[in-house]
Amino acid sequence: MKCLVSAFCAVIALGCAPLWAAPWQPSAGHTQTRIWPGTPPDDKPMPGPELADRVTKNGVARTIAGKPYSYVINVSDPTMTVYAPSGKNTGAAVVVFPGGGFEVLVPDLEGTEVCDWLTAKGITCVLLKYRVPSEPYDRACDCRPDNLTTSTRSLEDAQRTLGLVRLHAKEWHIDPHKIGVLGFSAGGYLAAEAATRYGKRLYAPIDDADKESVRPDFAVLVYPGHLVADKAAGLELNPNVPVTSDTPPTFLVQAQDDTTDGVHQVLAYYIAATKVGAPAEMHLYAQGGHAFGLRHTDKPITDWPGLVETWLHTIGMTPQ
Repeated sequence: MKCLVSAFCAVIALGCAPLWAAPWQPSAGHTQTRIWPGTPPDDKPMPGPELADRVTKNGVARTIAGKPYSYVINVSDPTMTVYAPSGKNTGAAVVVFPGGGFEVLVPDLEGTEVCDWLTAKGITCVLLKYRVPSEPYDRACDCRPDNLTTSTRSLEDAQRTLGLVRLHAKEWHIDPHKIGVLGFSAGGYLAAEAATRYGKRLYAPIDDADKESVRPDFAVLVYPGHLVADKAAGLELNPNVPVTSDTPPTFLVQAQDDTTDGVHQVLAYYIAATKVGAPAEMHLYAQGGHAFGLRHTDKPITDWPGLVETWLHTIGMTPQ
């Protein structure tokens, strides 16, 4: 996600006025809902108001697969937006975590476009707009002093959302035993945290949603980051992602030429899962780079959504 984040930083550093100059909003017919009834736990001041805008370079919209994409920054009030299935309801649901290096979020490329795909397959999509900037990113130095640290505020938002989805499962026509997470880049790390750190919430319980399990029933990590403890040392998994035999089934996909996070991220997770007998399926490709979302190109890696569909059948989350 480095290439995307650098573009966002350039826009902000140059003082360019955002085209939209307003918080992110979902498309017509969808409503985002605050996930916290009051001030979120571990709340910290943001450098400014929440803003959404197109990613541009020299005043021209940047594109991926020929289409522009956007970002949102300074999210202090996290929300979830529920997208009901447009196809026959399978009962499955996926909470989606966009990437953005914990500095920004990419709400269309790695958010709403994902929900369009999932809902067409009969899967409820819950798009989480989690708090950013957030650790590991530190805006004071515009850096990540500890790239492996727990993304505390973002993970609190993820845990809270999983509890809310289970609390409302009956109302939203969701099977409470078929709720997964899917994340890209930094959001992939957040998905891995959610899949391995479900034993204890990072915040004090508030209401009935916090009595529900926050363990995802499956996880999809797409070009994730922050998973390797030391790139120079090999494939040791980040200790803040403690994979055990109880870790839910996980789907992993990454490209060898991903120069932002690197293919060793999924390799480390897969090796750790194999050692303890946690079910995992990994797909590696020679080409594809980073931050392509669901946008189809001539690279075979962009066919990954079809592989996820098949995998969801094999693990019993969706019907054959």
